[in-house]
Amino acid sequence: MENAQYLDASASAPGSTTSLETAWVRVREKLKSEVGEVEYRTWLRQIVLGPLDEDELTLYLPTRFLRDWVRSQYEERLQTLWRTEREDIKGVELQVKRGLPEVPVDDLDEGGEGTGEISESLPQAAAPESRSDLAVPLDPRFTFDTFIVGKPNEFAYACARRVAEKPSSPGFNPLFLYGGVGLGKTHLMHAIGTELTRTGKVSVAYMSAEKFMYRFIAAIRSQSTMEFKEQLRSVDVLMIDDLQFLIGKDNTQEEFFHTFNALVDAGRQIIVSADKSPSDLSGLEDRLRTRLGCGMVADIHATTFELRISILEAKAKASGTHVPSKVLEYLAHKITTNVRELEGALNRLIAHADLVGRPVTLDTTQDVLKDMLKAHDRRVTIEEIQRKVSEHWNIRLTDMSSARRARAVARPRQVAMYLAKQLTSRSLPEIGRKFGNRDHTTVMHAVNRVTELMDQDTSFAEDVELLRRMLEG
Repeated sequence: MENAQYLDASASAPGSTTSLETAWVRVREKLKSEVGEVEYRTWLRQIVLGPLDEDELTLYLPTRFLRDWVRSQYEERLQTLWRTEREDIKGVELQVKRGLPEVPVDDLDEGGEGTGEISESLPQAAAPESRSDLAVPLDPRFTFDTFIVGKPNEFAYACARRVAEKPSSPGFNPLFLYGGVGLGKTHLMHAIGTELTRTGKVSVAYMSAEKFMYRFIAAIRSQSTMEFKEQLRSVDVLMIDDLQFLIGKDNTQEEFFHTFNALVDAGRQIIVSADKSPSDLSGLEDRLRTRLGCGMVADIHATTFELRISILEAKAKASGTHVPSKVLEYLAHKITTNVRELEGALNRLIAHADLVGRPVTLDTTQDVLKDMLKAHDRRVTIEEIQRKVSEHWNIRLTDMSSARRARAVARPRQVAMYLAKQLTSRSLPEIGRKFGNRDHTTVMHAVNRVTELMDQDTSFAEDVELLRRMLEG
């Protein structure tokens, strides 16, 4: 087992039958399935298992930057996974430890080492790199065929397609993709790289901004900066992911600026991604920000409900596991900001169904994903209930308080009254007033009628239950 010198493989506390080593294997596999191979190798691969002191487990990382990043992005998930595996572990502490076994430079993707700690953690005599060492292997899962297109990303997708078909097209060099975390920037960059390398006639170097910095510093340490520059400037296409990580790194920005100019002047293609547009990346030099904005700038907006449903349907179909539409709708309503997290949730459901041999249901979804879907301590309002129910049955919000009695309107209104009674502490007269000053007896009738219908109609009961779960979370 790797890094065995830092763990007590025999450690097993009362109430736990799983050794630390075995539990760590399971935790890592779960993390990898949730976040994906690329993200796992980038941020989590270098974690080393440390000792268990009473009820607190220590995990080591080689640099302060990595420690801080993992702490901000993954600590809560690590805590949950460890508590699941070992009930005697109540907390997880992330610490920096020098002298950990190094991950070879060739295996570091997307900047596994980072910022202020890089110069301390680099080997004293890094060997010069060959041209093939410059690029991170492209993830074969991230292709244009597996990218789900919707209104929030259709422009960025079209731009990426154009560059893949005709690199260095006028107006498309550089191509700058920007958007929030987990919306598909990295997927599109890998898709471009895969498409361009399919023929074998185009050389592509893909790396994160952090890896660019890591390699640049390594070249300085090994006195091979000229070779590094020549290698980078000999590629046909250079792709730099997460450019925002160069903010505050003046020397690396300087080198990137000169590399950028050399490649564009030579008619080579540059593709860059970041979390903000060039004009909003405060901390970058003005000249670099100007050059980045002189080509094609395409943003990826936050996903819509329809796009999230399409993504989930495609992923579920590809898995070969039946996932009910009600579960997909539930996930699409609950996880709205991050496609990566959305896919991770679905992967966990599918893995659970495969391992335990049980079908995916709303109940199992809520149980398996309880840490992700944990209800926040908040009060559900009648206005929120009315809005959700109106959206679900595609009626106007004003119909909730109107005098219309058509079934297409009356039935959703009754469901909203029922949910208001179930999910709020409001009295029947208070609920009635929120629905067009209706009498409390009308609310009582609605509650009784919805209860009867739920007993008689399974599909209707599922709709009401779905709405209740979404509102509770």
